[in-house]
Amino acid sequence: MALPNTEMEAKTLQDSWDSKGRPSLRSSSGGWTSAAMILGVEACERMTTLGIAVNLVTYLTGTMHLGNANAANNVTNFLGTSFMLTLLGGFLADTFLGRYLTIAIFTTVQATGVTILTISTIIPSLRPPKCESGSPSCIPATGTQLTVLYAALYLTALGTGGLKSSVSGFGSDQFDETDEKEQRQMVKFFNWFFFFINVGSLAAVTVLVYIQDTLGRRWGYGICGGAIAAAVLVFLSGTKRYRFKKLVGSPLTQVASVLVAAWRKRKLELPSDPSLFLDVGDDAAGDRSFKKKQKLPRSKEFRFLDKAAIKCFEGTEVTVGSKWSIATLTDVEEVKQLVRMLPTWATTIMFWTVYAQMTTFSVSQATTMDRHVGRSFEIPPASLTVFFVGSILLTVPFYDRVVVPTARRALKNPQGLTPLQRIGVGLVFSVLAMGAAALTEVKRLGVARASGLAERANAAVPRSVFWLVPQFFLVGAGEAFTYIGQLDFFLRECPKGMKTMSTGLFLSTISLGFFLSSTLVTIVHKVTGHKRPWLADNLNKGRLYDFYWLLAILSVINFMIFLVCSRWYVYKEKRVGDDEGMEMEPSEHAVCH
Repeated sequence: MALPNTEMEAKTLQDSWDSKGRPSLRSSSGGWTSAAMILGVEACERMTTLGIAVNLVTYLTGTMHLGNANAANNVTNFLGTSFMLTLLGGFLADTFLGRYLTIAIFTTVQATGVTILTISTIIPSLRPPKCESGSPSCIPATGTQLTVLYAALYLTALGTGGLKSSVSGFGSDQFDETDEKEQRQMVKFFNWFFFFINVGSLAAVTVLVYIQDTLGRRWGYGICGGAIAAAVLVFLSGTKRYRFKKLVGSPLTQVASVLVAAWRKRKLELPSDPSLFLDVGDDAAGDRSFKKKQKLPRSKEFRFLDKAAIKCFEGTEVTVGSKWSIATLTDVEEVKQLVRMLPTWATTIMFWTVYAQMTTFSVSQATTMDRHVGRSFEIPPASLTVFFVGSILLTVPFYDRVVVPTARRALKNPQGLTPLQRIGVGLVFSVLAMGAAALTEVKRLGVARASGLAERANAAVPRSVFWLVPQFFLVGAGEAFTYIGQLDFFLRECPKGMKTMSTGLFLSTISLGFFLSSTLVTIVHKVTGHKRPWLADNLNKGRLYDFYWLLAILSVINFMIFLVCSRWYVYKEKRVGDDEGMEMEPSEHAVCH
């Protein structure tokens, strides 16, 4: 007996499909069972990427015999590429593959890259001969050895970018936003998502780093490869339970079409008659009416983009044409909203440049300090980042329990700090972190000179490595504010249907921060390398503190620009667009060529 339509609709989801293309059954698909498999993939991805990156600088200097500046750039380029490739992964997921296939394919790519990296640490011919650090007899890695290493690293980066672009979105797809119970579960999913990211991070900076430094890189990287391979199998095993969404196309196409249409009509005057613009639900749009979108009010900013929505006439008939010749005002407003977000996007890049130092020069500093705890145990240099991760885990509950209630009373804001205020606090922490790092390095070099160790290549100075904790702690606290503030800002303020692109924009700030770090290191090394280098291969003869001071100054300048941009920005919910104040006189019907 067939079920009535209303009963059938209650049992199935209208916007989700199972692996065979049928409407998903609410009772046997999605939910926490599916989400848990996705969380496992993210935890393994985070553990693998950070497990490689956080200890990579010591591998490049100690095993591959590269200089400190070169090694630091390799680390930041690897991480920068990983985050930048989220834009590619997002585009492929929205336009061609869907989130499920994107995760499956790119997780496999990451497992392949880690496997090659593991093999490169096992075969002796893929590494230069061992030697004492700083010895003139050290032979740098050959071109072939570096080619294999880079192939492994950038395959891993490609996999990371593709996976990271879709994993949170596919996890949220497993919950129905129209159901109150599942909507609450989705909120919890994002909390657990952030928790699992930090679980993976903790495993990377403690267990994996210790294994790499004591048992060898082959074991550490081999565990990463095994974890990713297991994550792929667990993820694929849940195929029959997943909820799938139809492809919606990439928002990049909408942005490009609005820009192209506005450029084509650049010589036309803006009409003051609203009826001469195409918009959602306009009968003139015919088969191209955009009734699925919610109509947005017209704003006064960036008026030149409004030209993309001017109707074209042949006689008295409206000619709509392709999306590359006309767009709706709502499409234009969505693109304007992205443009408004760009100043905030640009001014958060500097924080991630500071963040990059925690995986490069701060780890190098740790190698030259006393790392003993008690008489027998010695902390691996990269494990200092445990204070970084711990700072994040402490700051998040401190913000929820202390900062939010205080801010609610003082600022009369039910959310505590606004997203931009949270980002601003994070930027202040980054300035303080670089100041602390510079002062610590000044003191470390003073001890090295007083102990007669300045001429010995990276000799361990009699100063506790725990003096580095403040810089790790401050950057970690800054990330807790900046990362969550950015994520909230980009997801809240982005137009509907552009969340994948907005998330990609957010992650691209991390990528560009790493690339900016590489650029600054290259410039500083070239400018100062001939006299008294700031970034010497022997840190005890360098002036790393000057590089930290430079980052602190740049961070202060960036913070001032951020304050100006923040005062200019108006949140989407407060912005009221209207057509008043248009300066153009009414124009005749436009004839577009």
